[in-house]
Amino acid sequence: MQLLESLRTFMHAGGSVLWVILLVSIFLWALIFERFLFFYQTYPKLRRSYLQQWRQQADKNSKQAFAIRKCIISEAKLEMQKSLLVIRMLVALCPLLGLLGTVVGMIHVFDVLAVTGTGNARAMASGVSRATITTMAGMVVAIAGLYCSRIIDDRVNVEIHKLADLLKFH
Repeated sequence: MQLLESLRTFMHAGGSVLWVILLVSIFLWALIFERFLFFYQTYPKLRRSYLQQWRQQADKNSKQAFAIRKCIISEAKLEMQKSLLVIRMLVALCPLLGLLGTVVGMIHVFDVLAVTGTGNARAMASGVSRATITTMAGMVVAIAGLYCSRIIDDRVNVEIHKLADLLKFH
């Protein structure tokens, strides 16, 4: 219960932009989780079907066979890279949302300055806090998302090379 109260306080301190960052983060992690599930559950079955399709080829050394092999590899790469562009876009969006939160927080600070003058540090602190919390949240989500997108990208490259090695061209 204490954790939920702390989370609610944190979200309230960050303002409405922090809620947007949370929604983007949930969507981003859902896509990342889906890609990891794809590699551990779906892709092995697809790889077997690609290999079966290649094994059914009688001729494995003509230009047509080379084109079929290239098509199989391209299809596999497209399947593996699904959602990767959206993941990268969401990773790039998070720091921008953090920056938006910074601007909103600073506008709040300037509003307080306009109303109370420069002497009320306590009134300005909530705006500065809002600015820094959203910046931090956007950067944390972006850094973690960037790391995971790189892992997925590396996995795609490794699996493509493995598939290309398995589809022997005579």
